[in-house]
Amino acid sequence: MTKLTDTQLIVLGKACERTDGAVYPVTTKLNGGALAKVLNSLIAKDLIKEVRAKRDETVWRRDDEDRPLTLYATPAAYQALGIEQETSGQEAEASEKPKRTRVAKGAKVTKEKPTCTRADSKQAQLIEMLKAPKGATIDEIVAAFGWQPHTVRGAIAGALKKKLGLEVTSEKVEGRGRVYRIVG
Repeated sequence: MTKLTDTQLIVLGKACERTDGAVYPVTTKLNGGALAKVLNSLIAKDLIKEVRAKRDETVWRRDDEDRPLTLYATPAAYQALGIEQETSGQEAEASEKPKRTRVAKGAKVTKEKPTCTRADSKQAQLIEMLKAPKGATIDEIVAAFGWQPHTVRGAIAGALKKKLGLEVTSEKVEGRGRVYRIVG
């Protein structure tokens, strides 16, 4: 399996969640040229590809003939994430990308964030600690990873809650202090 960073997993996971496999809109916030680096690395790994953009699609770049290009997940992306693609063989051959579906005006659209991380990452280990029935305290996480307490709180609020969309609860437990758990 191709090794992917957490940011690559988030971008790729979101694209694969969409019915059309579109990379845009990118939901993760990256500063400067970081997004371009992530997207270029996914193109190099053949996990996303450039496709001619339609009028209403976000433009990734323009080709030599000044035609707009956008990005879509490839079948290899679905395979790398362990997702079975829901297109028939005929559809895949007939079109360069899956068909777009339009949402009726006023319809409520829910956006779920992917919960995929590398199994050997500290983030995955943190998630495992928080999914345990007894949960984990800030001090226990600090001891396990050697992080500062503010780093632990930032990882819980930023990476787990905001980026991955996990529901993390906390409660005061007598004798332990504040205990954090992932619900579900």
